[in-house]
Amino acid sequence: MSAAQGPPLSSGMSGGQGLRLTLRGIGHAYRGLQVLQDIDLTVAPGEVLALVGPSGCGKSTLLGIMGGLIAPAAGVVEAHGAVADDCLNPITYVFQDFALLPWRSVRDNVALPLEPHLPRAARRARVDEVLALTGLDAFAEAWPRELSGGMRQRVGIARALAVRPACLLMDEPLSALDAQTRTLLLEEFAGLIARAGTTTVYVTHTLSEAVRIGHEVAVMSRRPGRVRALLRIDRPIEGRRATDPDLLAMEARIWAMIRDDAATAERERVDAAD
Repeated sequence: MSAAQGPPLSSGMSGGQGLRLTLRGIGHAYRGLQVLQDIDLTVAPGEVLALVGPSGCGKSTLLGIMGGLIAPAAGVVEAHGAVADDCLNPITYVFQDFALLPWRSVRDNVALPLEPHLPRAARRARVDEVLALTGLDAFAEAWPRELSGGMRQRVGIARALAVRPACLLMDEPLSALDAQTRTLLLEEFAGLIARAGTTTVYVTHTLSEAVRIGHEVAVMSRRPGRVRALLRIDRPIEGRRATDPDLLAMEARIWAMIRDDAATAERERVDAAD
């Protein structure tokens, strides 16, 4: 998992608590193929928006547009709100793979984005803080090769949190892990995000992850991706359990919305591979 730093497409920092992302009329195409159309979304300050939908519906493209990595063909992304003085990068992007530097210890990997900004003592104090927060303090001097996949994923999250982002964009951060590790790490992520109060957009194919971690779930249609439904889960993230009946019912409701689109997307993928 790696964290890339990129500015929002447009911003106006004024009042409020935390960062609010607003998408208006977002559309995008690749070589004439429309992948996103008429996307209107708002991510409230300090909340988690989970993005789900069938393969190829443009979830990762939309996340890239939110983070300023991709310029949309239509529409605008706005970021408004207060950013703390100690925030080194308002919008931080977390990718799927770990992207840890093998010649750096856990501590030095986490410190990497801080090096251009903070003196040594301040850097060390901030790294110690996020290592403790992510349960990595006992592994500060370990090398990436000595860590499990789940532990390496934690290092990526710690590195992202070290810049104290106002908004965290996460692109399927658990997809490379086995099912058991994914379940355990999801519980840790839920607690971390809830305690940090960071505005977060979380892209996933796994519906149980979406309902476990999202305050809202945006359900997208197949290409061209549109927002089919925006579902609210008015319960604290930390109090949720994967087996809660209301979450299981929400998961079933979302699957009923996207099942046909997912089947069509899978047939298209198989046909393209033949």
